[in-house]
Amino acid sequence: MLKGKTPRLINEWQLAPKLWDAVRFEVDQRDEFGQFVLTGSAVPADMSEISRNGTGRIARLLMRPMSLYESGDSNGSVSLSSLFSDDFKVSGTNDLKLERIAFLICRSGAITSFPETALQQSVNYFDAVVNFDISRVDDVRRDAEKTKRILRSYARSIGTRTKIASITEDVYPNETEDKENLTNKSITISTYPSALKKIFVTEDSLAWNPHLRSKTAIRTSARYFTDPSIATAALGLDAKDLINDLQTMGLMFENMCIRDLRIYADASGGQIYHYRDRNDLECDAVIHLRNGSYGLIEIKPGGDRLIGEGTATLNKLTANIDTTKMKKPAFKMVLTGAGNYAYQRRNGIIIVPIGCLRIEPPLFQSYERNRRFAVKTRVRYFKTGWQNVFFALFRFDHT
Repeated sequence: MLKGKTPRLINEWQLAPKLWDAVRFEVDQRDEFGQFVLTGSAVPADMSEISRNGTGRIARLLMRPMSLYESGDSNGSVSLSSLFSDDFKVSGTNDLKLERIAFLICRSGAITSFPETALQQSVNYFDAVVNFDISRVDDVRRDAEKTKRILRSYARSIGTRTKIASITEDVYPNETEDKENLTNKSITISTYPSALKKIFVTEDSLAWNPHLRSKTAIRTSARYFTDPSIATAALGLDAKDLINDLQTMGLMFENMCIRDLRIYADASGGQIYHYRDRNDLECDAVIHLRNGSYGLIEIKPGGDRLIGEGTATLNKLTANIDTTKMKKPAFKMVLTGAGNYAYQRRNGIIIVPIGCLRIEPPLFQSYERNRRFAVKTRVRYFKTGWQNVFFALFRFDHT
């Protein structure tokens, strides 16, 4: 199985975990790079059957859903990585309209060759999660209906720090007066979010803890889905429903932006955080690179009033940061949905529609080549009808 042209792709390797050790041994013998690509489904492998972790031989790459730039829905006129340079310039036109954005929110980040089935694919994935994957992840039988309620509660809480107790009350609305019983059920409910994270359905944004001029308590992480289409499927919403409920669409749009920012941050060797303090000063996203550089991002659907609010938030947070102990932000951005242009204001804040954003990492060309290879691979999977790929939210390990 390991013989043949390279890179050699082995799909669903987790069904035979001993392949990991076989690949590791073969890499030692060949002493060459780029020999194998191991791909698996969202349900992780049983690592107890693996004797070595492969450090120095096997690199792990989490494959997220496709960004709008990868799917061709962003024209990529603004490079996120370029914003970390001292002399960045921002300009571009936005081709996305409100109706198209609503559709993209409901469409999964795993693109099929058949646009007419894209929305149904999200529903099919949601059904697979609640009926099968949630129990397969650790061989613990979980109730499908309870899983649906939890995912609906999550979907109504996007971008917030909703606690398990609040989710439990949402799942059991008729039992809020029986506190003791509700506490016991919270213990049961608490096992579901961890299982959903393991199968890449949800992914919270960790709290950002900068050096501030005045001490303040930093709130906990914010809740998001790996792809906004899971949230719309959980709530039974389509693009028309979002157009008729712009408040809900704003939450789903924020989740879509977080999804794309995470993809771009991964490619730049960074991570996306969320900031909120005890005074309720909140920043939707902070992209923080390993070298200490960071950018502050507020997410707004559009409109002068909302963009103005985002600008005020960015300025207020910047004023609170102690730049004697850490760098000043490389950029401050309001990421929008509506809007015809990407541009920089006189105060330095940049306004960028999501339909203009892309990543262009100067130091990670090999990473980008692997990513393009994976994109082509997972598109081919859907062309051949491999429905078990499940959004292609699999672990992508390459040597």
